[in-house]
Amino acid sequence: MEIKRNGSQPSEIGSTAYFSGTVRIDPLFQAPEPARVRGASVTFEPGARTAWHTHPLGQTLIVTAGYGLAQRWDGPIEIIRPGDVVWFAPGEKHWHGAGPTTAMTHIAIQEQLNGTAVEWLEHVSDEQYQVEVG
Repeated sequence: MEIKRNGSQPSEIGSTAYFSGTVRIDPLFQAPEPARVRGASVTFEPGARTAWHTHPLGQTLIVTAGYGLAQRWDGPIEIIRPGDVVWFAPGEKHWHGAGPTTAMTHIAIQEQLNGTAVEWLEHVSDEQYQVEVG
């Protein structure tokens, strides 16, 4: 058994290579091998969002606070709220983040395949984000 104490792992600021706006990532767990699962609590300030990306084994988001947005490639924008659970299938191109005026926090859970949990793609531009949210 291993217990990760709350506050025992330092927060990180989301890299501008993968995020637009202010994003804080709080690691929660990374299971030791042979397990592949890991999770983090991610907080997006208003207007902040991920770049487009995929996950080789999919991703689950559990919204814990605020109001956010999520979209898969060629799909409609979806509003996500506390208690919502979002599943992105393996290889599904998507983005997620805060609404334009409200912060959002979610727990992100994904598995690694051959040491990789995510493939980052192009940024969601300000123009796309404005068009997406109306």
